[in-house]
Amino acid sequence: MNILVTGGTGYIGSHICVELLESGHDVVVIDDFSNSKPDVLESIYKITGKHVKFYEFNVLDEEKTESVFKDNKLDAVIHCCAFKAVGESVQKPIEYYTNNLMTTLVVAKMMKKYHVPSIVFSSSATVYGDPEVVPLTEDCKLGVTTNPYGATKAMMERILTDVQFANPEMSVTLLRYFNPIGAHESGLIGENPKGIPNNLMPYIMKVATGELPELGVFGDDYDTPDGTGVRDYIHVVDLAKGHVLAIEKYNTPGVHICNLGTGKGYSVLDIVHAFERVNGIKIPYVIKPRRPGDIATCYADPTRAKEQLGWVAEKNLDDMCRDTWNFAKQFIK
Repeated sequence: MNILVTGGTGYIGSHICVELLESGHDVVVIDDFSNSKPDVLESIYKITGKHVKFYEFNVLDEEKTESVFKDNKLDAVIHCCAFKAVGESVQKPIEYYTNNLMTTLVVAKMMKKYHVPSIVFSSSATVYGDPEVVPLTEDCKLGVTTNPYGATKAMMERILTDVQFANPEMSVTLLRYFNPIGAHESGLIGENPKGIPNNLMPYIMKVATGELPELGVFGDDYDTPDGTGVRDYIHVVDLAKGHVLAIEKYNTPGVHICNLGTGKGYSVLDIVHAFERVNGIKIPYVIKPRRPGDIATCYADPTRAKEQLGWVAEKNLDDMCRDTWNFAKQFIK
């Protein structure tokens, strides 16, 4: 298949591109490098021996996006060009609503116009809100989202669901995943955000390389075993493979919903201690106040992914920590 990946040089998008190429698909990428770097394209080539067809701009530019749909016979879209930091979304709601919702509307409009039948949307478990029960299944009701980032994900899901209802020949897949961490085992691609990271593992990584003096742990008074937030951390390569299986198997008309996760919850301090143990590096940390919008516990029941996609997370927490450090070592000054 010829697949468009929006946000394809970002952390998750780049790993999806690698797995698509290694599965024999052709890949077209649109990205504006707002949270990534151009050398990711060369890294994808080094890993796979194949090039993606690349366009540099923001999908918000409808005219340029249309030209990509016009010039490429696309079979499917994997949509992951959203701003994604919870804390930042609270500070910048206008930017988050504009980027995340408008890019989805533009993509949906072009899919309809150019008869692209299938989309996999890289959604988030945040659409469940503060869950009433864990582990979360796809049948759990959607909650009240606790931050603008989560609200945009829920709205993007609604947009695509409504588009599918109006265009019943389309296949829309909503992949709700949890906290991706780790890096490609080659060490060539991983997560290296600009500035102070909003997500845990890149923050740990920048402390480990000496770029930042200490890790900020936001809250130690949650109702969890050690007081820090518990999440379902998933290796980004496992996550990418789940996207490939979704684009290959959820190709019948309708709306398909699937959680991607390990089914296990790890706390912030679990991650810190595992990183220290696996890599032999001390990570100093300081407890800070809770961040607005954060919840105590969230992890998946991944049964549907196994039954419908044949997908099971293969990598464990040690792999996630080891691969992160393997990627991070290149940034030590």
